Amino acid sequence: MKILIACEESQTVCKTFRELWHEAYSCDIQECSGWHPEWHILWDAVEVAYDIRHEWDMMIAHPPCTYLSNAWARFLYPSWVLNEERYRKWLEAKDFFMLLLNAPIEKIAIENPVQSKIYWIPEYVQIIEPYYFWHPFKKKTCLWLRKLPALKPTNILEKPQSTKVAWNWFNKGGKERQKNRSKTFEGIAKAMAEQWSII
Repeated sequence: MKILIACEESQTVCKTFRELWHEAYSCDIQECSGWHPEWHILWDAVEVAYDIRHEWDMMIAHPPCTYLSNAWARFLYPSWVLNEERYRKWLEAKDFFMLLLNAPIEKIAIENPVQSKIYWIPEYVQIIEPYYFWHPFKKKTCLWLRKLPALKPTNILEKPQSTKVAWNWFNKGGKERQKNRSKTFEGIAKAMAEQWSII
């Protein structure tokens, strides 16, 4: 299959599909950090997804979640007054999310954290956690799926630890904190590749 991994600079998911001999490409407006620039499209993910010349079979997208997350929603109405700048950023983020969700690609998976209900985003299909896929950490992640089945857990671990421990495990912090926090856990990427390759 020819697969677009939208909004991914780490190439974690891209490389996992490549290991199963799929023609996968990461795509982001940032240079890739996965050491395979030959598999990276340095361009706007929406434009690439809508470019019919590519004829993508599947897209897995990780749109930026900063302005859509449940945690960020509390900043939208500080002192009960609408913050217009944040509202504009939310509208832009929602438009980007919806464009990816409605892209002209048969099989689509969108990954994002739990979003606030005030944002009027369509309901997700399932919630997964890293500890479903052999990583001993908690980090709720929602999946919006089109013509793809829900992911099946591969190894559920007991007594998962908080996400703060996960960030330390990934050596997260400093200027790269936000970028590092968005990286996909390898166990989840492997489950996506193995379970969705046979659909």
